[in-house]
Amino acid sequence: MPPHPSPPRPPSGHGPFGHALAGLLDVLLPANCAGCGSERTQLCPACRHVLAAARPGPTLLPWAHAAAPYGDPVRQLLLAHKERGALRLAGPLGEALGRAVCSALGARAGTAPLLLVPMPSARAAVRARGHDPTLRLAGAAARSLRRAGLDARAAALLRHARPVADQTGLNAAERRRNLHGALTVLPRARAGLAGRHPVLVDDLVTTGASLAEAARALADAGLPARAGAAVAATSMRPAG
Repeated sequence: MPPHPSPPRPPSGHGPFGHALAGLLDVLLPANCAGCGSERTQLCPACRHVLAAARPGPTLLPWAHAAAPYGDPVRQLLLAHKERGALRLAGPLGEALGRAVCSALGARAGTAPLLLVPMPSARAAVRARGHDPTLRLAGAAARSLRRAGLDARAAALLRHARPVADQTGLNAAERRRNLHGALTVLPRARAGLAGRHPVLVDDLVTTGASLAEAARALADAGLPARAGAAVAATSMRPAG
């Protein structure tokens, strides 16, 4: 039997008010599972288990780890959170991101206060979506790490210094050229760190070019990143 239709939702372009209404609808009229379409729950037990049981590991950048490969249902959950305003998914996705942070840091995870630095979103994209998905995930990951006993918080310290071309269809080398020099650190970055170790975080790693550019920007400002982490990666190195 096909699942019942999901209740109508405001499109992502409706801004903060639309997303607040979407959050209320999530409580009053829960949508079908964003991962598999199961009825009457935004995240079914099976998809939650896939996300929670995934084993974090290194991506194409060995210093950046991801919680899971970029395949369904994780792919669908990320898209629902980012593009369709399924904001309650930030909690479980943030927990997965927190596990990737711990995996990337290894034994260093509890040695110093952490500052999760999200990859910056373009202002136009934030306006269109009504929220900043990567900043939201960074905040959720920081809360998850604090529940685990780590001293962690999130802060947006990076911004775009110039426009970049759409990365769709670009190979790794073209992405690196497209992004080189595109990011800069906000003037308040040093005060924001306050002795914390910066860790770059993102929702998805493909070639690693974005994280590499963010690491360059932090290093040029004298704030080298200790590691990078993401919820998912299109390519992950085999364990061991």
